[in-house]
Amino acid sequence: MYVRKIGKSFLVYFIGILILALGISLMIQSQLGASPYDALLVGLYRTFGLTIGSWEIIVGSAVVLLNAVASKSRPELLALLTSLVTGIGIDTWLWLLGEWLIPDHLLERALLVILGILFTGIGIAIYLESSFAPNPMDRSMVILTDKTGWSFSRSRAIISIVFVVIAFFFNGDIGIGTLLNALITGFIIQWIRPYVLVILYKHPVPKANASQ
Repeated sequence: MYVRKIGKSFLVYFIGILILALGISLMIQSQLGASPYDALLVGLYRTFGLTIGSWEIIVGSAVVLLNAVASKSRPELLALLTSLVTGIGIDTWLWLLGEWLIPDHLLERALLVILGILFTGIGIAIYLESSFAPNPMDRSMVILTDKTGWSFSRSRAIISIVFVVIAFFFNGDIGIGTLLNALITGFIIQWIRPYVLVILYKHPVPKANASQ
């Protein structure tokens, strides 16, 4: 029974990360700006080479170590798994989409941004429900909130600004998509989460959400 529960948790986690990686890839393909974190990954790729997914693994691992230092605890090895799976997923999606999904017009790029933000929100909503492995960035926000007493949203905003500033110096993928991602993704996660619970655990959709 325990093994089946862990297996289902990992499957939900993997599907969520896969969808999240698709959303990230669509944002990158749009050329209108990626999320603050992913904008830095693209900037590092443009500056130093390697692949965007490789930088996801490298930067994610560095964040895990910084989190351990800040919280004075051991590094969370499962958080490294999140960076690894996400990095491989990004490179795989970019390889699959890169040859034919090249937008030529602004309308096409805008559509990719919308789809990218939507899939990003859906992916995060799914993998969060698995409770299988933490995300290094989410852990950073929790640690910053604990250390400063700020709200989670304020900590998230501060960290996002820091990544955008660093991405700027590395010719990162900053644009209107970056701003939209920061503003909208949280609402998508909140909106989609009840329906994820219905699909995964047969929980009823709250009336407040069902009526929206």
